[in-house]
Amino acid sequence: MSNDSPDLHKYPGKQLDVIWDRRLCIHVGECGRSEGDFFVGGRTPWCDPDQTEASNAVDVCHRCPTGALSYDRKDGGPLETAADENTVVVASRGPLYIRGELDVAGASDNMESVKFRAALCRCGQSKNKPFCDNSHEASDFKDYGAVGTSADDATATGGPLKVGKAPNGPLLLSGNFSIINSSGRVAFRGTRAALCRCGASKNKPFCDGAHKAAGFEAD
Repeated sequence: MSNDSPDLHKYPGKQLDVIWDRRLCIHVGECGRSEGDFFVGGRTPWCDPDQTEASNAVDVCHRCPTGALSYDRKDGGPLETAADENTVVVASRGPLYIRGELDVAGASDNMESVKFRAALCRCGQSKNKPFCDNSHEASDFKDYGAVGTSADDATATGGPLKVGKAPNGPLLLSGNFSIINSSGRVAFRGTRAALCRCGASKNKPFCDGAHKAAGFEAD
């Protein structure tokens, strides 16, 4: 294993290299629970791309909802592309999992994978905003991912989705997207939304202005 930076760890293989970004990982476990010996906890290295077919390695990386896993192909195979549909999944007591053709404000230049997959903080406590760092687990954040506000305004499902940030306020989505509640229901389809990132809104996942009274501070 070689490290490109303190945060990026590369696991080399014959067909592809797998990159793990510790800044984005919240240990969802899609990698560790995958079948076979691609990822084995306690092994050194814990990720060995040569223990599986390249197609399976790619599939497992794509399952990672935070963008913490990505890959570099050496076999001429296709690179990751955006999902056909931009989606925002509201996790129970957890982050917003977004997929699609993403442009996330606050992403570093070397966070290539968050152009396709990301987990965004909605409890207000992350020290890695706008990304989730699992701070919701230690806080009193107890939203279960219901979505009450509905809309069906989007005329398409894909295309660029810009995720901006209002200073000391919500996430600002612009583009075609669907919001999916924690039980899997498509609850909202639109082209613009302001999503709570302070954790105090009573209309989660949407902003209701509560960040002002809560004294939420974030760039």
